Amino acid sequence: MTRPEVHLSHRSNWLRAAVLGANDGILSTASLVLGVAASGASGAAIITAGIAGLAAGALSMAAGEYVSVSSQRDAEEADIRLEERELRRDPHGELRELAGLYERRGLPPALASEVASALSARGALEAHARDELGLDQDRLARPAQAAWTSALSFSAGAALPLLAVAVTPAGARVAVTVVVTLIALGLLGDLGARLGGAPRRRATVRVVVWGAVAMAVTASIGALVGSIVA
Repeated sequence: MTRPEVHLSHRSNWLRAAVLGANDGILSTASLVLGVAASGASGAAIITAGIAGLAAGALSMAAGEYVSVSSQRDAEEADIRLEERELRRDPHGELRELAGLYERRGLPPALASEVASALSARGALEAHARDELGLDQDRLARPAQAAWTSALSFSAGAALPLLAVAVTPAGARVAVTVVVTLIALGLLGDLGARLGGAPRRRATVRVVVWGAVAMAVTASIGALVGSIVA
């Protein structure tokens, strides 16, 4: 028996939030603890800053994703309500409009009208939302899903550099944290590329290189600030 196809685009809602959340968790927390460590702070201060960054980042990601995706969902629902009003006001005109869409996609006029009538009989609003507006019920924005996915993935990502700082002796703390972070970023870039169907090598290199740049800049700023305020 032929297995049904699993299209990668069906994962877009949660995949985007999860990958962005984990990437931000790893990189922002690693940059934070490295910056604090470079300033000459004690181990307790570094870990405290990392935990605070984890909590603040997870909550910020959740709130930001919820607000952003809610705005997207509001726009989608507004379009659907508009289409619903048009269907009540002029159902025959909307049927002709739907048939015209199918004609422009290559169907003969008679077949386009037949298809439009058949789909409208099963659910005119659903047919217009999908084929006119490009809105599929399974792919509508989900604010709550995006919020908790971002918060959990951020926390999971942030835990890696935080643990590396916490369990490593002071002399090797910075080097170990950098190595752990770059490995984690590389694995995340590869995973995100595989789940999303993108080129794996390019995605991995991009994440690792920009992560290294971010950590280097943050550590330099931390060392500079530490030398000024010391």
